Order: sequence, then C-alpha cells, then structure tokens
Amino acid sequence: MADNRSATLRFDNKEIELPIYSPTAGPDVIDIRKLYGQGGVFTYDPGFTSTASCDSTITFIDGDKGELLHRGYPIDQLAEKSHYLEVCYLLLYGELPTGKQLEDFESLVTNHTMLHDQMSYFFRGFRRDAHPMAILVGVVGAMSAFYHDSTDISDPQQREVASIRLIAKMPTIAAWAYKFSIGQPFIYPRNDLDYASNFLRMCFAVPAQDYEVNPILSRAMDRIFTLHADHEQNASTSTVRLASSSGANPFACIAAGIACLWGPAHGGANQACLEMLKEIGTPDRIPEFIARAKDKDDNYRLMGFGHRVYKNHDPRATVLKQSADEVLNLLGVEDNPLLQVAKELEKQALEDPYFSEKKLFPNVDFYSGIILEAMGFPTSMFTPIFALSRTVGWISQWKEQLDDPQLKIGRPRQLYQGAAMRDYVDVEKR
Repeated sequence: MADNRSATLRFDNKEIELPIYSPTAGPDVIDIRKLYGQGGVFTYDPGFTSTASCDSTITFIDGDKGELLHRGYPIDQLAEKSHYLEVCYLLLYGELPTGKQLEDFESLVTNHTMLHDQMSYFFRGFRRDAHPMAILVGVVGAMSAFYHDSTDISDPQQREVASIRLIAKMPTIAAWAYKFSIGQPFIYPRNDLDYASNFLRMCFAVPAQDYEVNPILSRAMDRIFTLHADHEQNASTSTVRLASSSGANPFACIAAGIACLWGPAHGGANQACLEMLKEIGTPDRIPEFIARAKDKDDNYRLMGFGHRVYKNHDPRATVLKQSADEVLNLLGVEDNPLLQVAKELEKQALEDPYFSEKKLFPNVDFYSGIILEAMGFPTSMFTPIFALSRTVGWISQWKEQLDDPQLKIGRPRQLYQGAAMRDYVDVEKR
C-alpha cells in the first residue's frame, strides 16, 4: 500500500499531494480520492481503463507477459493440476484446500444442486423461444424470492449459504434453460457425478435414454469452467461490485453480472467466433478472409484471435488448445464443416508471420467455441456456460467487497456537456 511517496498535481495556482500505493504486482496507483475535496475537480477516464476502482487480493493479470494468477497461482498450473471446484474454494477462501476441506466443500456443493420445485413453473413462464440468457437473468434474480434465508448481507452465515447455493445451482439453472429452449424435459442433478459431468448429463440426457459422460468431454468442460472462473475487474465483475455497493442481495447482484455478460462485447466472443466460422463456410475460403484481416484498408478482423488485455498470448488458450485437440480427436471433424474450418484456420493463422508479429494468436474464446460446438451445444448456450463458470468469480469479488471497511456506494462522476441552467418557457411562447 502507501509507501510514503506522493504525486504532486499543480493547476490554477493549486498544488495537491496525492499518495502513491505500490501493489504486490502491477503498476503503482495514485490515490485521487481527495482530489475533488481539495481541488474541486474530477478525473476523466471513459471506460475506466486507467482507474483502479478497488483493491483486491483475488486475481491479477499481466497482459504484457500473458499472465493470469488466481490468489498467486498461475492459471496454467490450476487448469493442468487442479479442477473447477478446487479453484472455486481457492477463489472463495484465499488458499488451496486440504484433502478434507476439499471433500467437505465438494459434498456441500453437490448437495445443493437441486432447485426449489416451484422454480420449474418459473421457467415455464417464458416463451418457448426465449434465449437461455434471458431465462438465466430472470431465474437467478428470482432466487431471492425462494431463498429468503440467504439474502441478509449483514449476516456472514447467510452470505456463505448464498455463495454455495449460487455455485451449486447455476449448472442446474443453465441446463434447464437449455432444455426449455429446445422443448425437452428437465433432467435433475445426480449426487454421484462430478460438477462438470453433472452439467453435461443435465444438458444431454433425456428420460427415455440416459447420457453416459465421456471423461475427455467432462475434463474439457471442467477446464472451460476453470479458465473462465475469474478475470479481475472486467465489465460484469465491476457490475456485480457496483450493484453490491448499494446493499443489494446476492442473487440480484449476480443477475446484474449475468445481464452485463450478455453483451456481445463481453461474454459473446466465443459465439461471435463460431458465427465467423459459419461466414467463412468452407476451408478453401480461408485465404480470402485472412487476406481481408491483413488489409489495413479493410476493417474486417478475425474473431477469436488476439485479446484486449493480453498483448502477448492468452495463457488460457494454451491450456484449452490441448483439450480442443483431445475433443476433436474423440468426436472427429469429418461431419462438421465448422470444425473443419476452425482447424484449418488455426493452422494457417499460426503459420502466417503476420499473425505472430502482431501477437494475434488464437485466444480462449476460439478454443472454447470449438469445444462447445463439437459437444453439441448451440451458440445460444455459449454465454450461459460462461456465466456459469464466472459465478464463483463474481461471488468471490462480492464477498471481498462486503468485507472491505472502505466500502462506499459506487457513484461515478461525469464530464457534463449539456445545456447550462436556463428558465422554463411557457408552451405558447415556444
């Protein structure tokens, strides 16, 4: 934190000393909280790209180095050696669990996967062609009407119960949203299956025939969950924190995060990637689209390549490429034109010096889109699966914020450029 350094700001014959904080990792931060009180001015930072809105101990990203750390642990190590529920424990409580702690945590989550029976009627209130994300936003927000014993944010025990419920029930909600959208009966969770396998079965089993979960597919799904679990102060996480700062209940806060994630600029990147593959259509058209992406006079860009945050490579993509290869080897690509295009596009892009020089490597959205397509998910389910994965990150950030003694309701300022004060003119004089 503060290390006795300060920055001096001079303007209009004023001089203001602003403390400088040093983080464990990342750039130093200038504290401007007293800027308005002492100087009568605001800062202007659209998109908040240069503003730290909080201090956090959960996730750190170094985009230049291509690093993503959860509580200090590199994401590639967690994705390779751990699994989603262990990463959930790490994000929630700050340390990796002992064997007994992990067993108890997994049991707790597993035994909370069922939904209140009356919630099934809530699903049926939607139109049959409702987007799964619309259902997700509505049902998660409605949880506060069903679970009154976990909405008091001043009670640590209720916060804990709400956290477990959200992590446990989100796969059931997402799977039921999918089932409803395709007109199939809901499949209830099974306590003898792991988290990822349970989700796959709830999505693809039917009452007439059970679904045997392949361990390769289950592992790939678990990695998708793990790699999307948290990503620092992104748009949806900031939305959860802003909603939380007002004292809103946990279900409302997470519903707000889901709504923000629904935006195509945030959670819809892997869906956009698949839509690009559909546009390309066949492998023989790939050179045409690569040429367009390289043409500086053409604003076309390949979706799923490069990343706004990672200026080198996306560390999550390296891990997920392995799972994508395993899934495609298992399921094949012969009967799926999209996957044929994806494999050939990856090959040609990685061999093209332009992409390596520009650091435009396939990112996590490219590989997750390929995997979900191969598994049989429609693109409308890509963002709900992202929301399911990110739930633990949102909850961890929510809990951290509530424990922050400096917590204040979020209230961004503005650069007002509208009309100055003027008098009302009667209608007959206008």
